[in-house]
Amino acid sequence: METGGNSLICGTDGTKRKVSYFYDPDVGNYYYGQGHPMKPHRIRMTHALLVHYGLHKEMQVLKPYPARDRDLCRFHADDYVSFLKGITPETTQDQLKLLKRFNVGDDCPVFDGLYQFCQTYAGGSVGGAVKLNHKQCDIAINWAGGLHHAKKCEASGFCYVNDIVLSILELLKYHKRVLYVDIDIHHGDGVEEAFYTTDRVMTVSFHKFGDYFPGTGDIRDVGYGKGKSYALNVPLDDGIDDESFQSLFKPIIQRVMTVYDPEAVVLQCGADSLSGDRLGCFNLSVKGHAECVRYMRSFNVPLLLLGGGGYTIRNVARCWCYETGVAVGVEIDDKMPQHEYYEYFGPDYTLHVAPSNMENKNSKQMLDRIRSKLLENINSMPCAPSAQFQERPPDTEFPEPEEEDYDVHSRNHKWDREKYYSDSENGDSKLRNHDVEECAFIRQNVANSAHMAKEVGTESTDMEVLNAIEDELTSYKENLKRLNLESIVTEFKKNDEPYDVMEQDGAKDSGQDSVTSQGNVALQCNSDISNGLHSQSQMPETVRSTEQGGNTPGCSLPLLTSANTDTLPPSINQTSSLNSIPPSRWVSVPESNIPTLNLPWLQNLPGNS
Repeated sequence: METGGNSLICGTDGTKRKVSYFYDPDVGNYYYGQGHPMKPHRIRMTHALLVHYGLHKEMQVLKPYPARDRDLCRFHADDYVSFLKGITPETTQDQLKLLKRFNVGDDCPVFDGLYQFCQTYAGGSVGGAVKLNHKQCDIAINWAGGLHHAKKCEASGFCYVNDIVLSILELLKYHKRVLYVDIDIHHGDGVEEAFYTTDRVMTVSFHKFGDYFPGTGDIRDVGYGKGKSYALNVPLDDGIDDESFQSLFKPIIQRVMTVYDPEAVVLQCGADSLSGDRLGCFNLSVKGHAECVRYMRSFNVPLLLLGGGGYTIRNVARCWCYETGVAVGVEIDDKMPQHEYYEYFGPDYTLHVAPSNMENKNSKQMLDRIRSKLLENINSMPCAPSAQFQERPPDTEFPEPEEEDYDVHSRNHKWDREKYYSDSENGDSKLRNHDVEECAFIRQNVANSAHMAKEVGTESTDMEVLNAIEDELTSYKENLKRLNLESIVTEFKKNDEPYDVMEQDGAKDSGQDSVTSQGNVALQCNSDISNGLHSQSQMPETVRSTEQGGNTPGCSLPLLTSANTDTLPPSINQTSSLNSIPPSRWVSVPESNIPTLNLPWLQNLPGNS
């Protein structure tokens, strides 16, 4: 059978792909803090699930090498990277001015191991790009990456380091044009802003638009200067389902692939666009979400798959596990195998969950208008832009990633249900901390649903609402049974107020005093989530200016983010086009920092020995 570039099988969608999968076993240990919706633990759940499905046997499993300071400074300012490296929970009171300057605090808290966490997820994404550059794989996966809100000089929306920008810069060393596609429910503002003025990178974002974080992503925002027409934004409303989403995704992406002709694609697979997400309001199924991965895979172009948002962590694990199967060309069973996080997925213990019956506010007329407008924009693009041929920057050189042998691991470390759930002096209290918080969240969902049912009255309550309450209650009870908390938790309070879940198991946390204290874990379901950590009210009130820093010129420019739109003139607000804003307000990657391509024969020219 004939093969295309990078050993990809030709045809509509060849099944054989060489996949490199990056995973660090320690990534699930990082903890944003009590009540925070971002849980790196979801990466560990995803990995456990795909290993028990046997997907690890279909791909190369690699432990990423942590990104170094100089790797992060290829996009981020030196002083910002130095700040992330030095800040700890114990030193926050001494650096209040820098915390405000770099937007670190509420959405983006300081926690133990923050910088190591950034190095880990960025290292996986850049490592995947290096693998693709050297044609050592056809698809690279890093579910810990995809943190698309981080800016050059500030954190934003749970994101500290923009691993996507770093990986695209790496891909540009070998590829003339890179396409970035974002299916997270939030606009990929950090990536768009970084490449807003270049034609070497085209960004396409499908997102909720309106009174929603980060407030950017208007359909009129199309790029500037050389980058004009190379940014596409697809603004959507609440409740979009699989059919409606694909009616936009496929024709738009098909046209982009034809006209722009990218040599590599980065797909950010944020799972907060799934139905039932804690912070989301879309209604996509796991299969509908994964159809985007399947479609991008069909173009036989080097593909980097990254994670992103996703805050109902059991559904995040479902989604990314299934999409890993799509990447390797394996259709996995709906019935879930037994594994260490099995009880999270009760009461059905299935991979797929039916979407809800929420209203789809995206009318056919609205979708038709959006599709027509965007296809018109694509057709107005010039032909696929070329790139300068010069000596490219040196490759990012990491030590060879450590390859994990999970067959040996599974034989030597067979999962023992009784051992895993038993209280032990050597228990992983941080792991149990995630379990208890998830349990508490399920309890609050039940309380909220019960309160809603009581408000409308039993006789008029839809049976689907009652069924949903029963499902949540069953899942809640299963988690209580698993965590041996039934003797501690009392019956529902009549007023349905949030309550504390306490765990006392004698487990000792190894040096993580900020998480647990003497083996006691106290978690409260508060109103932080319902009030929206992604709210602009918690952002700085004024436009921040940053000092010159980093290797990249232009760091002295004010940052244009949704954090400061409330204080900007009427001509610069959430609903206006970015094209009306002077380019001096952007912090994009300067053209001088975008790698140029290397001709194979260049090294043989006189003077280039």
